[in-house]
Amino acid sequence: MSHNHQAAKSTQSVRTPSFFSLRRGLVPFRRSPIASVLAGAALLASGSLHAADGPSVAELQAEIARLKEIIAKQAISNAPAAPTASAQANPSANAANTQLAKSTAPEEVDTLGAVTVRSRNRIERLQDVPLSVSVVTGKELDRLQATDIGAIAQRVSNVSWNQGNQRTSSLSIRGIGKQGQTEAQDPSVGLIVDGVNYAYNALSSSYDFTDVDAVEVTRGPQGTLLGKNTSVGVINVTTRRPSFTPDASYSLTFGQNDTVQGRFSAGGPIVDDVLAWRGTLSVSKGAGDITNLYNKNITYTNKDRVSGRVQFLLTPTKDFSARIAFDAQPRAGETTNGRTINTATPTTYANGSVNTLSTDASVRLARRWFTQQSSYTYLRDYLNGGGQNAVNNDYQRPLITGSNGASAELNWNLGTHTLTSITAYKDYHFNAVNDEGTPFDIYRNAGGFWNDYRQASQEIRLTSQPGGKVDYQTGLFFLDVTNSADYRRQWANDAGAWFASASQYTTLDKDAAGRYLLQNSLDGLNMSFNSPAGLQKIKNKSAAAFAQADWHVSDDFTLTTGLRYTYEYRKNTASTLLKDYGNAPELNPVAINGVQLGGFSSNSAGLLNAGNTDSQLALADLAASKYFGTTITGAAGTAYNSLTTAQKAQIAAAKTLRQSQIGVVFNPVQAEAFKGSLPAFVISPSYKINDNVTGYASWQYGEKAGISQVTNGISNLVKAEKTSAFEFGLKSALLDNKLILNAALFVMDIKDYQQAVRVLDVYTTNLNNDGSNYYTSATGNVPKVRAQGLEIDGVYSGIPNTLVRFSGAYNDARYKTFTNSAQPVENGYTGAAPYRDVSGQALPGAAKYSFNVGIDYRLPILGNREFHASTNTLYSSKYNSDNSLSDYGWISAKSVTDIAIGIGSRNQSYDLSLVVKNAFNDNTPLLKTWNSFTPAVPRLVGITLSGKL
Repeated sequence: MSHNHQAAKSTQSVRTPSFFSLRRGLVPFRRSPIASVLAGAALLASGSLHAADGPSVAELQAEIARLKEIIAKQAISNAPAAPTASAQANPSANAANTQLAKSTAPEEVDTLGAVTVRSRNRIERLQDVPLSVSVVTGKELDRLQATDIGAIAQRVSNVSWNQGNQRTSSLSIRGIGKQGQTEAQDPSVGLIVDGVNYAYNALSSSYDFTDVDAVEVTRGPQGTLLGKNTSVGVINVTTRRPSFTPDASYSLTFGQNDTVQGRFSAGGPIVDDVLAWRGTLSVSKGAGDITNLYNKNITYTNKDRVSGRVQFLLTPTKDFSARIAFDAQPRAGETTNGRTINTATPTTYANGSVNTLSTDASVRLARRWFTQQSSYTYLRDYLNGGGQNAVNNDYQRPLITGSNGASAELNWNLGTHTLTSITAYKDYHFNAVNDEGTPFDIYRNAGGFWNDYRQASQEIRLTSQPGGKVDYQTGLFFLDVTNSADYRRQWANDAGAWFASASQYTTLDKDAAGRYLLQNSLDGLNMSFNSPAGLQKIKNKSAAAFAQADWHVSDDFTLTTGLRYTYEYRKNTASTLLKDYGNAPELNPVAINGVQLGGFSSNSAGLLNAGNTDSQLALADLAASKYFGTTITGAAGTAYNSLTTAQKAQIAAAKTLRQSQIGVVFNPVQAEAFKGSLPAFVISPSYKINDNVTGYASWQYGEKAGISQVTNGISNLVKAEKTSAFEFGLKSALLDNKLILNAALFVMDIKDYQQAVRVLDVYTTNLNNDGSNYYTSATGNVPKVRAQGLEIDGVYSGIPNTLVRFSGAYNDARYKTFTNSAQPVENGYTGAAPYRDVSGQALPGAAKYSFNVGIDYRLPILGNREFHASTNTLYSSKYNSDNSLSDYGWISAKSVTDIAIGIGSRNQSYDLSLVVKNAFNDNTPLLKTWNSFTPAVPRLVGITLSGKL
C-alpha cells in the first residue's frame, strides 16, 4: 500500500494523530505545524529528539500539547536536516525534514531550547530535567568514527574510561568507579542499551556501538525510574529504530595499520502499517601499533570485531507495538594484555633503603639458564620495548570475547496510561591466555581467565499520560545472573629457573640432575589460580519495585520524588585446585590446606619424615630413580635414603620451589551470601525562574549490593555501598536561545565504598601459626569517600554554519577515611607496615580538571555539495593511575583531539572524509607503575566513504 493510499484511508477514520498513525504517514499530521516544529527542534539533524523507541499514543499526544506551549515562546529556525532517528520512525516528521533540507545553511540551528532527552523514560526537554544530564548525538559519533565506549566517554564531562583489557576496563563518573571490576561486583556506572541494563562491567568494553541515535549520561544514583539501580550514574545508549520509511546507509573506512571498518544499516516496511525492520552490520579489522617480535602476526592493540543487530517493529493495532531485537558478536581475538613497556626497576625504596632486586627480571635474565639459550638481554631487549616500540612474548594470545543478546519491548496504550514490558537476555564470553613478558618458556598461561556470563531480565513499567498535575511512572524489575569465572595458570620448561630463589637456583643449577629437577619442578603444572579464587560460580538474583512522580505544583514549580526498593540475593562458591600435576607429581606436597596432593613427606633438608605410607615411600624412591638413576631395591624408601645429602637437598629445593608457586589451595567453599534490601530515593524541586532559566536542587540516594566472595579460602562478605548525592543546578537558554548553558554544583558522599583494601589473611596467619598476623589485598569497604565539584555543559549555535558543544568539570574526589590501603611497591622495604592510611588523598583515576570541546562546521559549496569539518578535544589534568596511589603512578595532564574533514552531497548520498584520531599524537601513558607503563595509542589516519542508498 502506498503512502498516499494509506493517508487517504487513514484520514477517513482517524482525526487525532497518534504515535502509530504518525508512523503510517497521515496527511493531516503531515500538514500540521507541530510536525515541522518537532523536526526543526532536532539538534544538527542528529537525533536530539530521539523518541524513536516508541512513545505511547497518550504520551506523544500530551507531549505535543506541552511542547506546543513551550515552542510558542521560542522561534525555531527552519534549519535543514537529514532525517533523524525520530523522523525515520515518523514519516510525517521525515517529510518536514525533507522540506527543511532545501535551506542554504546545512544543519544550522538558531535555537537549541527544544533539545529533548529520554533519560527519564519519556520525551522531555533537556532543560526540564532536574538532574546533571549530558547528551551526545549519534551523528556526532558517526562523523568522528567514535564507536567504542572509550570514544563516547571522551565527549562528555566528568566521565572517564579507565583503560584495561576487555574485562577489566571500567567507567567512572565524578572519579568514582575505577575499581568496580570484579566478577562478583556490580559496576558503579550502569550501562543501558535500548532499554536493556547491562549488569556486568565487561559488557561495556568489548563492542562497537554503531547506528546510534543518541547517548545520554545521567549522573548520581539511579533506580527510581528504570530497571537496575546504580550508585554513581548511568550511560544510556539508544540505537536507531525500525521504521516504515525505507532507508539504507553505509560507511567504509581505510586507515593506517591495515585498518578496515565497514558499517551497513538498512530498514523499512515488511508489511505496510504492520511490520518493519532494521538491521546493522559492523566489521572492524586492523593491526595494532605495537608488534610482538616473537610472533609478528600478533600486534597490540589490534581490532577484530564483527557484530550485527536486527530489530523488528510490529504495530498490529493503534494501541499496541512490539519491538523484537537480536544482536550477536561472534567470538574473535584482540590482543590487549601485554601492551606494556618495561622500564628499569628503581634500586632504592621510598625510605632510602637498597632494593636488592632479588626477584627482578634483571637478575633472573642474567642466570646461565637464560643466557645460554638466547642473545636476549635485559638492557637491550627487555627494557623500553627493545628500542622498537615492541614486545617479545612467546605465549601471549589474543583475548577472545563474544556475546549474544535478545530483547522484546512491548507497549500497550491503555488510554490514560502506557504499559511497557522489556524482556531481555544477554551473554558474554571471555578467554585470556597471558605471558610473563619474555620470549622464554616460563608460562604457557601467566594468569589467564575463562569467563562465561549470562543474565536474564524482566522490566514492567506503567507510565501515566503526561500533562496533568502529577506525572508518574512505576514498575517492577527482575534480574537473574550466572557467572562462571576460572582464573588459570600453567607453568612451562623455564619456570623453575625463573622463579627459583637465589639459593634454590644455586643448589639446582650445579649439575645435570639438579637442572632436570629445576625444569620439572614447575613444567606442565596447571591450576585454577587463587586471584582472588581460582574458580568462582556466582549466582545473583534481584527483584525491585520503583516509582517516581513529578508534582506540578504550579506552572513554574515542580517537585520530583522517587522511591525504589530492591531485594538482592547473591551467592558464590569458590575453589582453588590443581588441574594437572605436570611432569613431576612426585614433587607435590602431601597436602595443602586439607587438599590432598599425593606427595611424600620430607623436611627442608630433604630427609624423609616419619609417618610416610608405603606408597609415599615408593614415590620417594621413584624420585630418586628418576633424577639420580638410583636402583629401586629392598624396602620402600631404601632407594631414596641412599641419596647423598646434596642430592636430598636438591629434591628439597625443587619441592619448596614448587610449593611456593602453588600457593593457596582450597576445596570448594560456599561464601556467605549477601541478602539484603537496598533503598533508593530522589527528591528534586525545580523552579522556572523565567522562560529561559530553570533552577533545581536534588537529593539522590542509592545503594549498590554487597559482594559474596572468598579470600584465600575464607568467606569475606563485603557490605553494600551507600551513596548520597546533592546537586544545585541552573539550566539556561541564552542569547536568543543560541546558547544552552547548564551548570551543576554537586557533593557526593559514599559510605562503605567498594574497592581493593588490605584485610587480615586468615589462611596464611593460621598456616604459619607464628604469632604474627598476615595481610592480603581483597575487595572490601572504604569507610568514607567524597566527590564534590562543578559540572558545566553547553551548546552554542550563534556562529554561522557552526555548532560548538562544550563541557567541563572541577572534580575533587577524595578518600575521607581510608586507613587500610595497600602499600605501593616503593614501600616494599623491610619493616614497612602491612597497610597505610591514605585518608585525604585523591582517588586513583580522578582528574581534578577536565573539559571537552566539540566543533562542527558545515558550509554549502558547489551547488548541492557541502564542506564539513568536525573536531573533538578532551583535556584531563594529572591523576594517579595506580590503585595503591604509588608515587610512580602519576599521569601528567593530557589532551586528545580527533578531527574529520570532508565533502559530500547535501542529500547525503555520498560523503568522503579524512578522519584523524589523536591528531596531535599525544603520547601520555595510559598507566604507569614503578617499572613499566602502558603507552598511549598513537595517531591514526583514515579515509571514510559514507552515504545513503
